[in-house]
Amino acid sequence: MKTVTTFPRKVVEHPHLGIVMPDGCSLSARVWLPEDAEADPVPVILEHLPYRKRDGTTARDSLTHPYLAGHGYACIRVDMRGNGDSEGLMADEYTEQELQDACDVIAWAASQPWCNGNVGMMGISWGGFNALQVAARQPPALKAIITLCSTDDRYADDIHYKGGLLLNENMGWGATMLSYSSRPPDPALVGDRWRAMWLDRLENEPFLSAIWLRHQTRDAYWKRGSVCEDFSAVRAATLAVGGWGDAYKNAVSRLASGIRNAPAKGIVGPWIHKYPHFAVPAPAIGFLQEALRWWDRWLKDIDTGVDTDPAIRLYMMDSVPPRDWYEERPGRWIAEQTWPSPSLDKRSFRAGVELHPQARLPAAISSPQDTGLSGGEYCAIWLGPELPGDQREDDAKSFCLDAKITEDTEIVGTPVVTLRLCADRPAAMVAVRLCDVHPDGASTRMTYGVLNLTHRNGHEFPEPVVPGEEMTVALKLDDIAYRIPAGHTLRVAVSSAYWPLVWPSPEPVTLTLHDVTLALPIREPANNPEWAFEEPEAASPWRIETLRKSSNSRTIERDPDTSAVSLVIHDDFGETRDLDHGLIHGEVARERWTIRPDDPLSAHGETHWTQTYARGDWSVRTETFTTMTSTAETFRLTARIEAYEGDKLVFERDFDKTIPRNLV
Repeated sequence: MKTVTTFPRKVVEHPHLGIVMPDGCSLSARVWLPEDAEADPVPVILEHLPYRKRDGTTARDSLTHPYLAGHGYACIRVDMRGNGDSEGLMADEYTEQELQDACDVIAWAASQPWCNGNVGMMGISWGGFNALQVAARQPPALKAIITLCSTDDRYADDIHYKGGLLLNENMGWGATMLSYSSRPPDPALVGDRWRAMWLDRLENEPFLSAIWLRHQTRDAYWKRGSVCEDFSAVRAATLAVGGWGDAYKNAVSRLASGIRNAPAKGIVGPWIHKYPHFAVPAPAIGFLQEALRWWDRWLKDIDTGVDTDPAIRLYMMDSVPPRDWYEERPGRWIAEQTWPSPSLDKRSFRAGVELHPQARLPAAISSPQDTGLSGGEYCAIWLGPELPGDQREDDAKSFCLDAKITEDTEIVGTPVVTLRLCADRPAAMVAVRLCDVHPDGASTRMTYGVLNLTHRNGHEFPEPVVPGEEMTVALKLDDIAYRIPAGHTLRVAVSSAYWPLVWPSPEPVTLTLHDVTLALPIREPANNPEWAFEEPEAASPWRIETLRKSSNSRTIERDPDTSAVSLVIHDDFGETRDLDHGLIHGEVARERWTIRPDDPLSAHGETHWTQTYARGDWSVRTETFTTMTSTAETFRLTARIEAYEGDKLVFERDFDKTIPRNLV
């Protein structure tokens, strides 16, 4: 990545600008803008997050916002209410208060003498979510957004539920937020109020995992903020960006095709959950130059050609051996002028014809509960070994159907697997993986999908399975652009468990599989790139001193006495000192997911996060813990917060929630 230090306009920075909301709550913003903006007003780009501008997102903020400001924009990075150095309290994600605060910040920014009246919103993950939701509210000054690694559907396509099944990331990310929100504001910015603000937050911190778990169907809680409920409400020009290694890849095509009352385009690269100018796996792209093309067109009315860009640009990944981490994915960029594309053909693969099952159908499937250990993280984000590894062990615990590939085949879009099956229990699940099996037998997961069979007729009103009754279900797998070479094998792997990605069914289940059909969206193979992005550029990196290096590990432990299998994750994010203001921050996360292969009710998840902050004589630390277990009828979630000044415990709080299972 090229570091740019000289820009068309000189940039000034305000590290702690208070923006007062109508109710008197002051939100802290870090602002970069051209020095001469009052004489020559500029558009605003807003990023509205709970992740702390002082230390949480500083690394990416330093690369991004000064670059955009130097090209004639005022970049405002706001700590959401109740987070970082802002006042107030946070109750949940994407609340009415959060979205109204964003609208009020937009109105405030548009009225400033250094603003030309036009505002854009940009963000990844949480900031991408609220950019979409704020756009649907149509604040007058908001003309365009860039939403990255986000979704239009809060129920079916976030970290809570997938296919009507409970994702373990519901507890995992809830535990992350419990740790993140336990952190104090910086005394260097808020003064002596820091302690009172901190204790107030700790006393009122929500137990998000439990809040989300109380909504196990697609009810009004999830519909609010899901812009797929009414794409017509989005009137801001929308650029949606995702990555094949990320959890939110599916939303890009839906946004590119669903938004009709505003220009909408999509980009999906090979990346995990990161901004594309520094994302991995490589190749990264000149995302900031691409963003400037978008902002210049919709906020400055400059013809940059984005109007005629393809509807969607996708990175076609070449086949590679399975690994849990890639520094680079070979492939090329393809472009489709319209989406859905008329150039895609549907090719059907049928059991017993193109797909050769490993045994005669009908076949019984009763997967061990630890099937799925090679599945990687639901949302790869921490730069550790989080991607799906070799699938052979999971394939051995699944029912597989294979098709020999006789010519290079390019899959682009959403594969659909139709299953005719029955189950022997009233609550059951099915998982389907689409794998690229190499000539040496190594198995690479290309894409996958899961379905709670009680949600076979929809996610709003689940219905118990009638044991033994035949069902036909169409299971959409995650979107993909992947080239399978001739001589490889296409594998459909079907299992009745997928741990630790999703929480297991309450009883061991046997599925009886009668028939399988795979519908693949196929694109005519081509060898030449159809699009070329500029090489990545960014502003100067964050100036830090590394006091402890980061490290990441994932190990599998097996207890020979109990047969329990545990996935143990350790993410040490290291410790750094900010060379500008001296704040020292360290962070460690630990997770353990345990199950016995014969007992779904043995499922157990636990996390432990540590946060440390120091400067001079001031030091604080928080320890947060969560656990999750279940019976056949209920889930149980527990959590604990401990807060320390130096070595003195100054706050402790426990949570213990029992929540009924609703056919999950």
